[in-house]
Amino acid sequence: MKNIIFATNNKHKTEEIRVILGSDYQITTLKDAGIDIEIPEPHHTLKENAIEKARTIFQLTNENCFSEDTGLQVEALNGAPGVFSARYAGEEANSDDNIKKLLLELNNQPNRKACFTTCICLILNGKEYFFEGKCAGKISLTASGTNGFGYDPVFIPDGYEASFAELDQKVKAKISHRKIAVSKMVEFLHHFNEPSTNIF
Repeated sequence: MKNIIFATNNKHKTEEIRVILGSDYQITTLKDAGIDIEIPEPHHTLKENAIEKARTIFQLTNENCFSEDTGLQVEALNGAPGVFSARYAGEEANSDDNIKKLLLELNNQPNRKACFTTCICLILNGKEYFFEGKCAGKISLTASGTNGFGYDPVFIPDGYEASFAELDQKVKAKISHRKIAVSKMVEFLHHFNEPSTNIF
């Protein structure tokens, strides 16, 4: 089993990605690696924030690592909350606060189209690689469901009638933005993990 550092302490994201990665890779979180820092996310794009986090951890450890940044873009809100998704209702806001603000901003807006985007920055042997995943859907009128996290209770993916928080997490793991981005990374890792190219 190969080890790779995931630049996060978000247990929900870690659990999701562990399921997607399967048994070939062992994820080490920042806590597991003994790293106790808050990595800033000062940029205006998901990609730039992902780069910031990955570079920070690589500089500290000089080990292979990856990071991700995810945002929800709502069409009627001109792409908001976007890169500010995690702190949409303020720096100290939680998921419930963010959802309440989102539903209030949309109010009775008939256009509920939205898209989740995940951007991953992977650093292997000092080189950076990027992977992106998107999941289109719509914002429901009310929150529903107890699975998942973040905006999952109000995001209904295209082709489904239930929110991410109502769907079985195995279903979500097959269709989500994070699944698409991580699958691209896994395919890349498998390609570079051929016998002639040992990156771990």
